[in-house]
Amino acid sequence: MSPISARPTLRDFRAPRAVGGFTLIELMMAVAVAAILAAVALPSYQSYVQRSRVPTALDNLSAVQTRMEQRYQDTGNYGIDGVCGVTMPAGVAGFTITCALQGGGQQFTATATGSGAMAGYAFTINHAGVRVTTAHPKGAPATNCWSTKGKVCDS
Repeated sequence: MSPISARPTLRDFRAPRAVGGFTLIELMMAVAVAAILAAVALPSYQSYVQRSRVPTALDNLSAVQTRMEQRYQDTGNYGIDGVCGVTMPAGVAGFTITCALQGGGQQFTATATGSGAMAGYAFTINHAGVRVTTAHPKGAPATNCWSTKGKVCDS
């Protein structure tokens, strides 16, 4: 009621104004939804980042095989005294590229082995061009291929 008159006015019967903002329950629900989304998305994102580093290592292995074949064309062997005849790439993100000779320098196997965040990944290629996923966190495929997906060969 208005202080001047004893009769109620229309102003006295209006609904109270809503105060802006959120209740604590609404805020906690939003935080819970964000936490659930983060718990699902973060592992998927980390797996995606790991898989994105694999093709660089595979490209480097292919380049090693090409250079080794060029060396074989030029010299008749892949290397001398157990040392591969080409320099192995360095600075491949998360991978170390190595080479091993067999058969007196007439055969080789180049290997990309994951380190750090990429530990658990290993790929090889040999003088015959056979590509093998020797280790993968989700399991290596049963057939000869390079796989970024685990037990399934990439198409």
